[in-house]
Amino acid sequence: MKILVTGGTGYIGKRIIPLLIEQGHTVICAVRGKLRTAKRYVEEENIQVVEVDFLNKDTLNNIPKDIDAAYYLIHSMSNSVSHFQQMENDCALNFKAIIEKTSCKQVIYLSGITNDTKLSKHLLSRKNVEKTLDSKKYALTVFKAGIIVGSGSSSFEIIRDLVEKLPVMVAPKWLNTKTQPIAIRDVLAFLMRSLGDERLYNTSYDIFGPEILTYKELLLQFAKSRNLKRTIITFPIMTPQLSSYWLYFVTSTSYKLARTLVNSMGVEIIGKPSTINELLDVKPMSYEEALKLAFLKIKQNSIVSSWKDSFASSRSRKRISTKYINVPKHGCFKDVKERTVLDEERTFAKICAIGGENGWYYGTTLWRIRGYIDKLFGGIGLRRGRTNKTSIETGDALDFWRVLLADDENKRLLLFAEMRLPGEAWLEFRVAKGKVYQRAVFRPKGLFGRLYWYSVLPFHGFIFNGMINKLANA
Repeated sequence: MKILVTGGTGYIGKRIIPLLIEQGHTVICAVRGKLRTAKRYVEEENIQVVEVDFLNKDTLNNIPKDIDAAYYLIHSMSNSVSHFQQMENDCALNFKAIIEKTSCKQVIYLSGITNDTKLSKHLLSRKNVEKTLDSKKYALTVFKAGIIVGSGSSSFEIIRDLVEKLPVMVAPKWLNTKTQPIAIRDVLAFLMRSLGDERLYNTSYDIFGPEILTYKELLLQFAKSRNLKRTIITFPIMTPQLSSYWLYFVTSTSYKLARTLVNSMGVEIIGKPSTINELLDVKPMSYEEALKLAFLKIKQNSIVSSWKDSFASSRSRKRISTKYINVPKHGCFKDVKERTVLDEERTFAKICAIGGENGWYYGTTLWRIRGYIDKLFGGIGLRRGRTNKTSIETGDALDFWRVLLADDENKRLLLFAEMRLPGEAWLEFRVAKGKVYQRAVFRPKGLFGRLYWYSVLPFHGFIFNGMINKLANA
């Protein structure tokens, strides 16, 4: 079958594409920017990458007309606190319009459980998207999941941040809200086994794990699995705004995403029983089993995808494009350094391992201080880390940077700053002809941008010299 996967670089998309390829399908991977697509997609014979922005009708014709089925995995919940509902609806309308012009027989949509009569804006938006996608030209199969637990999932990483950083939590009352978590492996099983199954045409099912737990119980079970003692005290008068700031400062989530999550966490997410488990022969695992599996992947350094690599985790929504790949030459301040190296391969390997738990090799305390300052001013700070400790791909989040280009062949790594700045900044590393080159470029915005550059210049001299010396000695 020829399958269209939207959100091909997202958390679910990155995981389902290899499974489809394993089963012999041809995959059309729809992404907003080809530069952000993992190299393995480009080199894989059975994957065709198409550049499509479902908010831009001019790009929709890039989708082939001869597809058999499609996965709708687009969510805009973090783009804007006030406008994400309209954006989600527009995406769904444009998707439906173009898919109805193809030979597609089935669309599979992953949504959220929406059984409560009082829904958050986020869950109400998911429900409206389901109505929008309904069509007489193709069959719609909808799966509604609760919080998804797996290595790299937003729910897992937020719980992990809270438990590992706070021995005592004074938490909002929504921690007593009930939910039914489901393992990412089970979600993928439902998505895969429903493909082409005519019994599921024009149906909707809730999918969930076997336990009903409060968010407080999720945190305490997580702590138990990590052999950590944690005390949680719920504070009934903490407002949604204070709750959002609490999540924002303690975890690696953005404030916009924190607001959306807090609004949703006040709603019970309990699934409606059905026969879907028997129909597709899926036996969802327990929360404890899902945690064990997630930590096994982390221990093996084999996290397939992470929500932090999506633009939901960034402060800005600037897309990776040639506009940013081509580092500007005029009107910029630059710090350029080079050193001789003995082993080019080892030096570039060290460059590709920079950031996250590995640190920035020099001036670590100053990097951390810069991260704290960024957080205080509404930025993302350093807490996103990196998905993989040793390898890196175009589009990955790297602390408060975004990877614009990770080119193993030409030994070049280009980063774009996503911290709060009065301007735009790039950091580039390149290894060639026995030398390592390091270039920092800053394009200031107005007078304040220029003042900022000169104020941090002494620190840059100290940090950048030390960093390139460490790389040269790899």
